[in-house]
Amino acid sequence: MKNGLQWLVGLAIVAMLAGCSFSTRPPAPFPEPAPGVSPPRELGPLTGSLAHPKSRWVPVPWSELPGFNDDALYEGWVAMVANCGRPNAAFAPLCRDVRQLALAGADEQRDWMMQKLQPYRIESLGGQSEGKLTSYYEPLFEASRRQTAKYNVPLYQAPAGLVARRPWYTRQEIDTLPEAQAALRGREIAWLADPIDVLMLHIQGSGRLRITEVDGSQHTVRVAFAATNEQPYRSVQQWLTSQGAGKVSLWPDDTKQWVAQNPQRLSQLLWSNPRYVFFREEALNEVDASSGPVGAQGVPLTPGRSIAVDRDSIPYGTPVWLASPGPAVPLAKLVVAQDTGTAIVGAVRADYFAGTGAEAGRLAARMNQPLRLWALWPK
Repeated sequence: MKNGLQWLVGLAIVAMLAGCSFSTRPPAPFPEPAPGVSPPRELGPLTGSLAHPKSRWVPVPWSELPGFNDDALYEGWVAMVANCGRPNAAFAPLCRDVRQLALAGADEQRDWMMQKLQPYRIESLGGQSEGKLTSYYEPLFEASRRQTAKYNVPLYQAPAGLVARRPWYTRQEIDTLPEAQAALRGREIAWLADPIDVLMLHIQGSGRLRITEVDGSQHTVRVAFAATNEQPYRSVQQWLTSQGAGKVSLWPDDTKQWVAQNPQRLSQLLWSNPRYVFFREEALNEVDASSGPVGAQGVPLTPGRSIAVDRDSIPYGTPVWLASPGPAVPLAKLVVAQDTGTAIVGAVRADYFAGTGAEAGRLAARMNQPLRLWALWPK
């Protein structure tokens, strides 16, 4: 699949840059539906037959989709092409067309969508059509291949003997019990300088490291999610709020400031989240560098165009029209459901992949806003 994407590297880079550049317009109500878009000939039943136990899909005309005439669809088409690396059964027959239209104009892509796809408003089983949009990103940190006085916080591979769905040591036990530390000895991928940066990688589930090797050379690698200790996730932000720290509005900057003021409580903060994530190292080639990590669907995420969803509401590989009025950033655009997360639960719930690096991280930290979703399903 990566070889097949190489001819789209330039287009992917444009999309990545666009996905990380966000409007600062003030928040507004949900956008009005697109004017002048004709409804389909008929609003038939859902086809392709995939179960949606947590959501109800209601067929609607294209005119209900806010901003449908205005989106830069060529940016979203990168995610559509990536989707065809591992499409769901209903979307697979359309992949030849999708690839052929990769360099077409937005009008041609829009016409194809209206001919081949049917929009369905996604609602909860109780009929609620408004939910919540949050965001995540791929951090980038400096690291060392060997432990030093500065770089002394390890990032681990999974230990031998780890069993899926069987709880392993908690974060506190990993830091304090000799038997847990013995199981992880020699499993270090790299060492970072700040425990909050390591915690951020655990929360985001992947990231990039600019590593200094033992010989002094430097290069960038990706660390991808491999496994967890199967302990429950607890929000560090919520813990800070419960400790009287006030609202944590800019993560991780506010957290680092709190730690600087309360250094004796660092371990307590870290241990408030029992879940621990283990990683695997991946090389970055030209194609990988222009896209995000591989999501739960099994394809690389596209900055600004991939979302994480509850797969019991929206199957992986489903094109989705996303609309949100802000306040972090107003959005009305084509995205694709390509990932999931433990906190992404419910019918109208999505986590927006903002991209890689500090700017994407600042957006992800601010985004917590109303959401509406429409699945775009093959007719």
